[in-house]
Amino acid sequence: MKNMTLRRIAQACGGILHAKKGEEDREISSLVTDSRQAKEGSLFAAIKGERVDGHRFIPAVFEQGAVCVLSEQELGEDTAGSWIKVNSTLQALKDIAEYYLGQLAIPVVGITGSVGKTSTKEVIAAVLSQKYRTLKTQGNFNNELGLPLTVFRLREEDEIAVLEMGISDFGEMHRLAKIARPDTCVITNIGQCHLENLHDRDGILRAKTEIFDFLKPEGHIILNGNDDKLAGVKAVNGVEPLFFGTEPSAAGVRLSVRADQTESLGLEGTRCRIHTAAGDFTVKIPVPGRHMVHNALAAAAVGLVYGLTPDQIREGIESLQPVSGRFHIIDTDRYKIIDDCYNANPVSMKASLEVLQEAAGRRVAILGDMGELGEKEADLHRQVGTFAGSCAIQRLVTVGPLSLYLEEGAKETNPALETTHYDSLEELLENLDREVSAGDTVLVKASHFMNFPKIVERLQEL
Repeated sequence: MKNMTLRRIAQACGGILHAKKGEEDREISSLVTDSRQAKEGSLFAAIKGERVDGHRFIPAVFEQGAVCVLSEQELGEDTAGSWIKVNSTLQALKDIAEYYLGQLAIPVVGITGSVGKTSTKEVIAAVLSQKYRTLKTQGNFNNELGLPLTVFRLREEDEIAVLEMGISDFGEMHRLAKIARPDTCVITNIGQCHLENLHDRDGILRAKTEIFDFLKPEGHIILNGNDDKLAGVKAVNGVEPLFFGTEPSAAGVRLSVRADQTESLGLEGTRCRIHTAAGDFTVKIPVPGRHMVHNALAAAAVGLVYGLTPDQIREGIESLQPVSGRFHIIDTDRYKIIDDCYNANPVSMKASLEVLQEAAGRRVAILGDMGELGEKEADLHRQVGTFAGSCAIQRLVTVGPLSLYLEEGAKETNPALETTHYDSLEELLENLDREVSAGDTVLVKASHFMNFPKIVERLQEL
């Protein structure tokens, strides 16, 4: 890892280095928080979690070849390897990640928003990979621990980083932006999530736009021009936003990248024509849902900023592969499953129901509670239920106390809709075979804490 010697790491995080003789200027090979990943030359960061204290594994990581550990505890001079004493391992990781990313001096694309961060990150990375060696955030490594761990995966040969940045409260994005210092900031939309802390969409806008706090004057801002809140964003540090979207735009903003001639291909994806200053092209987006058009437009805008041709952008979009839990279509001998159970909020729940309508066979929605919606959570669940009742689906299965409101909203809108409600996931799993039939297309979606991947697993076993 470039310039990552023990001496410089200690300086970067304000820690006290206790180095074995001759190791002060030894460069580490990797930085890990999982003791199982420690190997020759690694630095292991011991984190004290709710269930497991990483300090317990310090002797083991030295046996595995780790050269150094970050520790909040005094270890003593007889410790098997070098160690750096810090007050907070988590803060140290953030400081070290900021330092390391600065050493690499590669462009960073930071992505945030209420809905579609991960899908947008995937399609942006797919586009940029047509020209650059690109590293992207894996899984849900988008918070104050996950972002540093993503940064530590970067190597000198990487040419650009695509970093997803997720928050749930004020100040978090500021801290993430301090680490990433994105050259290009992308915001997908301002929806209704994390209302428990952020209160309303104006609060969400304020929190998300903290991503601009460390934007360079030569940077770029790329925003959804169909979002009424984002349409009002003005220049930051002299950087004028570039807007993407479909006509008409919100508040009449000029769209630098826009799409029309949108055609649904059902679960096969969506076709549209994208218009840019560099040229126009028709593209097939291979992930279902009309909302994916906006994600592709964001990627096209980023591609143009970094010098890709329209053909390269089209090829990148068409190479997109679905991510597990994100509109991942699974075909079994009995069912077609739409695995969209990574997370949920009212906007994404409605988008998923729209996709389900385009499926063949009997259409079944298995929906669960959505979290962090604040004092309006019951009403927001009922609104999603009202929308579900208006959709062309044949069966609705709801799970969890809040989803009872969802079922009620659906029945009020469509009394003929077949519905079943379960208080718990375990109760549903015991009765799942009664809720689905051969030939069904089954949407599975809820917030992450509902643990709905178990439903996807069980459906594949039935």
